[in-house]
Amino acid sequence: MPESLYDIAAKTIDGREVRLDAWRGQVLLVVNVASRCGFTPQYAGLEAMYRKRRDEGFAVLGFPCDQFGHQEPGDENEIKAFCEGTYGVTFPLFGKIDVNGPQAHPVFRYLKSQLKGLFGSERIKWNFTKFLIGRDGTPLRRFGSGDTPESIDAHVAAALAERPAPIDGL
Repeated sequence: MPESLYDIAAKTIDGREVRLDAWRGQVLLVVNVASRCGFTPQYAGLEAMYRKRRDEGFAVLGFPCDQFGHQEPGDENEIKAFCEGTYGVTFPLFGKIDVNGPQAHPVFRYLKSQLKGLFGSERIKWNFTKFLIGRDGTPLRRFGSGDTPESIDAHVAAALAERPAPIDGL
């Protein structure tokens, strides 16, 4: 198990390998997304939140997943075209992954180990589960599929208001 989210790499939707430490110092909302889900309209709220708060040091990281009702059947090109064309998504998207089971991506293995779900379960129950990460990489809170971007905005704002402690002597 990695010591930090920043120790993990993932492939972007365009196939580039990137370490999550590229977002070090930012507040992150890591979300498993799908294009054909009842919660898919949350893309609009996620994008609105990203545009509203990105200049404050906030990013949404979307990870497409097809483990729930085959609701993300497309390949990366189809997913990207859908997200950009339908919802104007500009926040970072990654390649399609698993979030549960033996092939679960290390990002989600790590986050699930740090923040349990309902009744202490690690398992992700459905698409659009969200993990809020503080500026220092600490997983702060886990939100379920029904928690809309609008309903969690106050939590994001609070995380953004937290500033790293100053370095001694500076």
